[in-house]
Amino acid sequence: MIMAAVASYAITQTPQRPQRKLSVRKTRDAAPQRDANADANANRPDTLAIKAQPKLENEDSIPDSLLHPRWKIQRTLPITLDDLDQNAADLKRPDNLKQDVVYNDSLDRYIIGSKISDSYINAPFMMTQEEYRKWSERRMMNQFFRKKNDEIYQAKGKEKFDFTDMHFDLGPAEKIFGPGGVRIKTQGTAELKFGATMKSIDNPSLPVRNRKTTTMDFDEKINVSLNGRVGDKVNMNLNYNTDATFDFDAQSLKLKYDGKEDEIVKLIEAGNVSFPSNSSLVRGASSLFGLRTDLQFGKLKLQLVASQKKSSSKSVSSKGGKQFTPFEIDAANYEENRHFFLAQYFHDRYDESMRSLPNLTSGITINRVEVWVTNKSGVTSNTRNIIALTDLGENNRVSNNLWGITGQPVPANAANSEYAAMTSQYAAARDIDQTSTVLDGIAGFVGGSDYEKLERARLLNSSEYTVNKALGYISLKTSLQTDQVLAVAYEYTYGGVTYQVGEFASDITDSNKALYVKALKNTSNNPHQGNWGLMMKNVYYLASSVEKEKFRL
Repeated sequence: MIMAAVASYAITQTPQRPQRKLSVRKTRDAAPQRDANADANANRPDTLAIKAQPKLENEDSIPDSLLHPRWKIQRTLPITLDDLDQNAADLKRPDNLKQDVVYNDSLDRYIIGSKISDSYINAPFMMTQEEYRKWSERRMMNQFFRKKNDEIYQAKGKEKFDFTDMHFDLGPAEKIFGPGGVRIKTQGTAELKFGATMKSIDNPSLPVRNRKTTTMDFDEKINVSLNGRVGDKVNMNLNYNTDATFDFDAQSLKLKYDGKEDEIVKLIEAGNVSFPSNSSLVRGASSLFGLRTDLQFGKLKLQLVASQKKSSSKSVSSKGGKQFTPFEIDAANYEENRHFFLAQYFHDRYDESMRSLPNLTSGITINRVEVWVTNKSGVTSNTRNIIALTDLGENNRVSNNLWGITGQPVPANAANSEYAAMTSQYAAARDIDQTSTVLDGIAGFVGGSDYEKLERARLLNSSEYTVNKALGYISLKTSLQTDQVLAVAYEYTYGGVTYQVGEFASDITDSNKALYVKALKNTSNNPHQGNWGLMMKNVYYLASSVEKEKFRL
């Protein structure tokens, strides 16, 4: 009966193709029903095939619960279009049973039906292009909303416990703060790296407990933002970024209350606030940290702020293509561990020698210098064992009373008795393995303060430092580390006489013997050291490029 109904529908709906004939095998019961349906369909537009269904035999005797069940179950033999869709109570289709949609260009119809292999198991449905479009659109919309409904069901009850988006009800407090409840949203990243650095320095000149050091290394990167709302009146924003360019951007906290139009309190802000001004006579302010409030009493409006200003303004003037910028330098920000006097004599006469610039009146000309530092680069060329003596060559005053001043007018090895004692009485100290034993045996002579022992000290190249030959100081191209030792040997001419402080590498040809040199900086440099005054504290870094013209200090 169904097959006859579908076939008759196809015949009545294709009058425009008379050249194609379709033979239909009719059953005895279906023939009179086909005529009735054909007559009814002749005078109305195309409709779905299901609308041409014949009345089932003994349909009046079928209970309504079978025709229209409360819980719909897919029929094995489809009668309506709804039977093509599976419901939740339906069993899964077998793997060899598939539902196909085929377009027949001869009939200009879409054919929908269930197949096993290549054969239909029942009469398929036929649809025009418009009918198929509406049916497939409705089917896809149902699937879309069913999927969305399933997602909401799966996430039901989890919204309140999501750390990134928490929501709570206010209850009776909504009368104060307004509707919306409490909403807190967080987003961002946090990264923490930590480790340990262990250093072992096999330097006999250092105390045993200072040869091994362990330090903790921490590195954190945090970029977190938090937004909170209480009703529709109170907002809170919190930002924390360790990689921010400016300090006031690194931490930002703002609590805001917005009042209604008819309330006295219009606005309350706490944290990072700004104070704009509508007048050109009074300048506003930004980058403030404090409290701000806007009030209104009738026609009187008040803006009040109590805060700390965390920004500053600078002005730059230019003239003739040049930029003039005023600047300030803290007197304590001098270049540390880079510039050193060769002796106390040059330190004491520095100002006097500079009195008649550009002419220097020191009367001294330094001929040659050898500069030694602690070897941390691991190079093996241009290295020697050295013993750096703090009071070597000092003619005015010595830090250790063991050595007497001989009355020399300028620094020299013979200016005090230390060099003579080291080369005669304590000559065994040249053996670097015996240095600590010999020198520590001198009463009141302390290692690290009165002398430094360096194995394989590195001789600096002339390109690594500069020497002021008249004023008697050297300037290193790079700063020394705090635990490095700096020592020199130099020769100069004064009043036609040549003087020498320390020993050059060519003076002692035996490389196994240590050199006695002048210590400009010890391992632990502090104001109690005898050579603390040799480090220059009047040299400052201004900028990468400064022109001499019109420069004023």
